[in-house]
Amino acid sequence: MKAITPEMEYLSTRQSAKVLQVSLGAVQKMVELGKLIAWKTRGGHRRILASSLEQQLQKRKRAMRQKTTQNCVAIGIFRRSENSEEPLKSIVDWHLEVEMEVAVDSLEGLMKAVSITPDVIFLDALIPPVEQVHLIHYLSKNKDTQRIPILVDEGFIKLHPGVVALADENHSSRPHLTDSIKEELENGLIDLNPLTIGYPATSPDQDHIITPFQPS
Repeated sequence: MKAITPEMEYLSTRQSAKVLQVSLGAVQKMVELGKLIAWKTRGGHRRILASSLEQQLQKRKRAMRQKTTQNCVAIGIFRRSENSEEPLKSIVDWHLEVEMEVAVDSLEGLMKAVSITPDVIFLDALIPPVEQVHLIHYLSKNKDTQRIPILVDEGFIKLHPGVVALADENHSSRPHLTDSIKEELENGLIDLNPLTIGYPATSPDQDHIITPFQPS
């Protein structure tokens, strides 16, 4: 994660997304909601005040400190049980007591998420994109899980909705995306959702390390 240095007065949208570990669309949404202070240059480029980014980071840190006497409960939904080994090893670097509940089936994962209401939900990068869309749709709609951050492969966040729709058409054995879910997808269900946080599972510039979750 890129750090904010004292000499930085403002950052670009892309730099801000790296600092907060969210998508570009999520940063834009935060600006629209007034959570970040920004303006546009004469050339139309958005600049975000570094101090407002710092406030968001401090807010996350305060929330983390409030959890220091508790366990952070996470649910990992995986394609196969052996896929959970690497994330569980990475959790050691979080410097936080994390209790990971593992589910190897999407339905089991949804049921556990509703019954446990964890602090964070992790989706395996190997879960097919269409299945991940269904999971995020239902988690975002359920009153018990709609405010829980979801960690997903950042490569999945960057997928265009059209690519997901094509994958949907090519997999007849799985439940297809409904028209309403497709509309949600086009309207930013994944890339504009501030609770969808990317981890570098398939990024060529990273060493496949999951960065610590920072609750907002």
